[in-house]
Amino acid sequence: MELKRVVVTGLGAITPLGNDVESTWNNALNGVSGAGPITHFDASKFKTQFACEVKDFNANERFDRKKLRQLDLYAQYALAAAEQAVADADLDSEGINKDRVGVIVAAGIGGLHTFEEEAGYYALHEEQGPKYNPFFIPKMIADIASGHISMQYGFHGPNYGTVSACASSNNALIDAFNLIRLGKADAIVTGGAEAAIFPAGVGGFNSMHALSTRNDDPTHASRPFSASRDGFVMGEGSAVLVLEELEHAKARGAKIYGEIAGGGMSADAHHLTATHPEGLGAKLAMKNALEDAEMKPEDIDYINAHGTSTPVGDISEIKAIVDVFGDHAKKLNISSTKSMTGHLLGATGAVEALFSLKAVQEDVVPPTINHADDDVDPNIDYTLNFTFNKAQHRPVRAALSNVFGFGGHNATIIVKKFED
Repeated sequence: MELKRVVVTGLGAITPLGNDVESTWNNALNGVSGAGPITHFDASKFKTQFACEVKDFNANERFDRKKLRQLDLYAQYALAAAEQAVADADLDSEGINKDRVGVIVAAGIGGLHTFEEEAGYYALHEEQGPKYNPFFIPKMIADIASGHISMQYGFHGPNYGTVSACASSNNALIDAFNLIRLGKADAIVTGGAEAAIFPAGVGGFNSMHALSTRNDDPTHASRPFSASRDGFVMGEGSAVLVLEELEHAKARGAKIYGEIAGGGMSADAHHLTATHPEGLGAKLAMKNALEDAEMKPEDIDYINAHGTSTPVGDISEIKAIVDVFGDHAKKLNISSTKSMTGHLLGATGAVEALFSLKAVQEDVVPPTINHADDDVDPNIDYTLNFTFNKAQHRPVRAALSNVFGFGGHNATIIVKKFED
């Protein structure tokens, strides 16, 4: 059977850089950091006291009280981003067969704060017996954002969440891509959401020594590919994309941001949390994505790197890029937008897919901020173009975006300019 072509017709974003696509993208191009002191809880006793939080998000203005009782913060972010994407794609209009519109929105963790609140209350009041909120389980589970979005719009197509830690939303995008090109849906609302900047999230990652502890300078803490990097900065939020079968999009006159060219997945099969030191799984994911897209390494102009600002991960990813792209690696632009957004965990792939699409659409590469010229790691080849500190305008025919998750999960997607 001939596989169908898949394009992107809608975008939505709630991120540490802005509560819509335009502000998020413009702040990324301008090298703005989303980091600051944690406000979700009192972090004064924690090793890390800062994060990249969403700002000025007023849930009471977005949802009525009855609805809010059903929603963990991660699902609130997902619904808000989905509302933007669905409106942008005009997917809630007459003539859309909603039986063939699906929702696949990922979360790496899900309703962590809800779990904290409910389990914490029982721990403090055990003598009273169990008193759990009836919404506890449906607020907490990692698939529920997809359910809420489908219920809001009456989308009856394939509906579920994907969970692969920090690779979750790239897995969601790849699943949506595959279902549409196989003819199982006309369009799918897809992406990811996360809201883990709470005691269990920060404390848990701190105990692994995974987070930066640069409390005196939060905005410069996420510094991928620099020698002084000391861990990732936690982010939160959601990005949602509408993926649509090309002929379906053309028939209704939808605007097209770009085309999904391919996706690749792999496993490191190496360690609970650390990436393979030689980038084995990363190489496989990128090679698989290129093969799926029927593209050569020379066809890629920009790589949105996983680039978490961790001592091991940044090195192994660059090794993998050099191995896969060879001499062409030095002609690429590479950047880590996590230097600005922080690491949105299960939502990070969707945010970076959005950045990759905008880069392809506008021929500009967002920067890797916070690098100093003398802050060099002998294990990193600085003849590569990491797009340090300033966005660069250049032709971007296609962009590749990597995400790698705890458990050794690797997922890579490729987006390209749409040509009819």
